[in-house]
Amino acid sequence: MYKLVDAHAHLEEIEDLDAALVRAREVGVSAIVTAGSDYNSSRWALQVSSKRRHGDPKVYPTIGVHPWNLDSSKMVERALEFIRKNIGKAVGVGEIGLDYWLKNVRKDPNRKELQKKVFKNLLEIAKEHGKPVVVHSRGAWKDCFEMIKEVKVEKAVFHWFSGPLDVLESLLKKNYLISATPAAAYSKEHRTAIQSTPIENILLETDSPVAYRGKTSEPADVVSSLNEVAALKGIEKETVAYKTTRNAVELFGIGV
Repeated sequence: MYKLVDAHAHLEEIEDLDAALVRAREVGVSAIVTAGSDYNSSRWALQVSSKRRHGDPKVYPTIGVHPWNLDSSKMVERALEFIRKNIGKAVGVGEIGLDYWLKNVRKDPNRKELQKKVFKNLLEIAKEHGKPVVVHSRGAWKDCFEMIKEVKVEKAVFHWFSGPLDVLESLLKKNYLISATPAAAYSKEHRTAIQSTPIENILLETDSPVAYRGKTSEPADVVSSLNEVAALKGIEKETVAYKTTRNAVELFGIGV
């Protein structure tokens, strides 16, 4: 059985988490990185990981503020304060980034600037504490990359990357990573990105409980990500499992 890492999930949103973790263990998932996206989910990520850091599978937290969660300035400040105080307990800063596809961002340039302001604050926290960042970059791939480069964050993973190849080339030159999801079965842009990226720069993830083709995902579905990466790159599944798990271990400094 392979030893796999689901490098990006939102475990607080999964119904019957205990059962889902059992199913993950049964298919070889040895570790899961659960991503915070606001104050509540970041706090939850720290709490559950403190109980399951030595479990099977192990659970590790990243903490962050998602660009979808910026409607309340008070809540954003609360989340940023929480992250600053608790960053030492997390394996990374995420899920953070920019999303220019949101309707309210398209209509209001000020919302784009707010996203960039919060993102920069979070990047600076990561840089100060030597943490990797987990990046949401929908419709904003170049801006995300340029901001990360400007702040000089050393380690980053562009989660579910589906952006243009010139940006992909730039981030790979910085030795940043992308993560592959079950959408690699059908998303042309995501498939192209995976095919264009060395296996040394790829993680596997589910983004669970996101639904793929109508099916709600859970960490066990990281096997689908594994299968798609192996098929797209013409590499044995065992090799993909070994290398992507090693990549996750090195990026986040976790044990499996």
